[in-house]
Amino acid sequence: MKIRRYEPGDLAQITALFYDTVHAVNAADYSPEQLDAWADGAPDEDRWNRSLLAHHSLVAVEDGGLIVGFGDIDGAGYLDRLYVHRDRQGRGVATALLDRLERAVDVPVLTTHASLTARPFFERRGYRVLREQRVERRGVWMTNYVMEKRREGAAFRKTGAKRGLTGGKTLL
Repeated sequence: MKIRRYEPGDLAQITALFYDTVHAVNAADYSPEQLDAWADGAPDEDRWNRSLLAHHSLVAVEDGGLIVGFGDIDGAGYLDRLYVHRDRQGRGVATALLDRLERAVDVPVLTTHASLTARPFFERRGYRVLREQRVERRGVWMTNYVMEKRREGAAFRKTGAKRGLTGGKTLL
């Protein structure tokens, strides 16, 4: 598996992966109505592309070109998306992507809005729940969690210095 930066040519695979993952992996925690509201199969591809290009966005690609995961984080440390192919769950894809995404930003606090399904993964990574929230998508309400990971202190400064991160620039 290779991790590389997002390219606009990846968009069709990414949006299909997003739909399939939401409807398969999250089905144990959300109703069919909630899943359809979250991922309706008709994404605004222009909006997705602009967002992925504006953020630090990575894809995990297997030999042969199959994208098996993707994620993006903005310069303020907000992890917007992290999704892994439904058939590649539990194989370290999300961990590899998140390791690289977390290293890409030089901020003391990382945040995300995690699904019921993803919450345990983020907790194992050192994120903590700030609050549970109900969010509305296309007229349907669902629960997720505002989570954060604090990287303050000597360990963060040492890690940032080792990576050569300076002045809030995103480097990878």
